[in-house]
Amino acid sequence: MNAFLFALLGLVFWGIAPIFGKIGLVDVAPGIALFMRSSIITVILLVWLLASGQAPCLAGVAPRSWLFIGLEGICAALLGHLAYYYALKLGDVSLVSPVIAAFPVITVLLAFLLLGEKYTPGKLVGTLLIILGVFVIKN
Repeated sequence: MNAFLFALLGLVFWGIAPIFGKIGLVDVAPGIALFMRSSIITVILLVWLLASGQAPCLAGVAPRSWLFIGLEGICAALLGHLAYYYALKLGDVSLVSPVIAAFPVITVLLAFLLLGEKYTPGKLVGTLLIILGVFVIKN
């Protein structure tokens, strides 16, 4: 499979997930829900790593990779999802999900500033369309 097909697959799963989240958050606090979600995912990943024989590879991962993957997890899987769950619990999923999904605006800007990636006219137009889309859906 190529990157585009995986991206489409991710799009489908990320499109479905907020519906489950909104339903599940009815009687559950966002922090508890995030713990439940993370625990289930951790068990599934552990079983998958063990079954696929990849678990021993963890020992060979460089400390720098642990640091940056850990920071990514703290930003996305912990802080980002905690904010998302609070927003989902308090708001309409049809508004919350598109606003959260506008995160590429931040990513594109930081990739330009911190990673030295080129900021092309296409990226500028795409970024502006995302921002416009958030404003349109908010009203």
